[in-house]
Amino acid sequence: MRGHRGVDLTARTGQDIVAAEDGVVAFGGVVVGGPGISIDHEDGIRTTYQPVFPTVAVGDVVQEGQPIGRMAPPNGDHDGLHWGAKTGPDTYINPLTLLD
Repeated sequence: MRGHRGVDLTARTGQDIVAAEDGVVAFGGVVVGGPGISIDHEDGIRTTYQPVFPTVAVGDVVQEGQPIGRMAPPNGDHDGLHWGAKTGPDTYINPLTLLD
C-alpha cells in the first residue's frame, strides 16, 4: 500500500548522498514524480533514497559511503532525504535499525 515508509533525514539541495552499505544499484530514475535510487545489498535488503538525482547507473557496484547521487530540491513530499529499506516487495523495515 502507498504511504510513508522509512525516515526523513536532514539534507540540503545539491548535497552528496552516499550508499548506506556495499551493494548494486537496482534502480535510478523517477518514482512518483521525483528522482530516486535503490540499492540491493548482499543481505537481501534494498535501500531507497529520495529525492536524489542519481550519479550512478543500474548495475553499478557501490561501496558503503560512496556518493550515489545529489540531493534534489524539496518536492512537497520531502524537504530532506527520505531513506527507506525493505526485505521484500512489500516488507518494509525501519532503516535506522541498519545503523551500527
